[in-house]
Amino acid sequence: MHSRSHKLKLMETTITAVRETTISELLELAIAGLESMYDSEQRLFCHRLIQTPAGMVREGISQRYTVMTVLGLLRARAAGLRIPFDIEATVDALLSDTKWVDNLGDLGLLLWLAVIGGVDEQRFYARFDWLSALERYADARSRSTMELSWLLTGLSQARIADKYRNLPPLAQRTYRLLCANQGDYGLFGHSAKWHSLKGMVRGRIGSFADQVYPIIAMSLYSQAFGIKAACERALRCGEAICNLQGSMGQWWWHYDSRTGRVVEHYPAYSVHQHAMAPMALLALKDASGVDFASYIGNGLEWISGANELQQDLKDNSANVVWRCIRPTNTHLGRVRSLAGKTVTATPMQVLKECRPYELGWLLYAFA
Repeated sequence: MHSRSHKLKLMETTITAVRETTISELLELAIAGLESMYDSEQRLFCHRLIQTPAGMVREGISQRYTVMTVLGLLRARAAGLRIPFDIEATVDALLSDTKWVDNLGDLGLLLWLAVIGGVDEQRFYARFDWLSALERYADARSRSTMELSWLLTGLSQARIADKYRNLPPLAQRTYRLLCANQGDYGLFGHSAKWHSLKGMVRGRIGSFADQVYPIIAMSLYSQAFGIKAACERALRCGEAICNLQGSMGQWWWHYDSRTGRVVEHYPAYSVHQHAMAPMALLALKDASGVDFASYIGNGLEWISGANELQQDLKDNSANVVWRCIRPTNTHLGRVRSLAGKTVTATPMQVLKECRPYELGWLLYAFA
């Protein structure tokens, strides 16, 4: 019995060491990869980096992705990692003209960044009409889960930092709206359940992002405002996605909040594996004390080759993690997946692109 116990301990230690090595490699890759995604003239990050016959090509500019990326870079810098960017210059570029903030989600993300990045409180607060935020934007009126979650995260971070003291009533309203999007099995739909057919479907079916961001938001809200029920809601969702994790550690794409089941498996996105699930489950651990390390580890092993194609999705020559594994025939894969069947029998392929927020959230999760 002692020998078996000793062997199990050695196995756990070995697995932990392998995962820690993977995380170190990912952090190094993320910082290097973001250099090629940065537009030094505009001081912002691109929309995506794609592989072409001529090499890696940078496309577009994204303020939203830039905010997410800077949040990760700020956490990495605070952890002592060397960051080859002028973060403050990028924050200034985001704030120099905020006309791009035309939705509730970006407002929430920018508030999150303003708090973490130490932006001047009065200067930032005066730029937006906070009292009407939940009525003014289209994504707010549809009660979109992801966007409500980003706002609630920013508001909770402000409370924890003792900033923006006029905003707690907005946090409480946002929390109540988010609660309404959660189903009996703990999973979240994409938005409020409206009476149209489209509204009923979108209100019922939620993406992986629609699970991750409420977990983060409610975990922080519970800590910021001392609301135990918020932590319990986050925990129900966290346990639900862990119970539905794939046999190779996959975090699936779409969930039915009414039945508690996966309704669409693929694509399986790398960012879910190495960043978004860890972000959520580590935030949930901080709030609840429940450890989800084994689920996080299984997701990381998928990245490193324990996946459908037995292919390491980290490409050190390009300093990227390739975006996803998806069916070659994406239409067939979608139909079969929606029918509740995993499409592992369908030929799979790797999508050779990477987006900066993916690496930014990786830094935020593990730095």
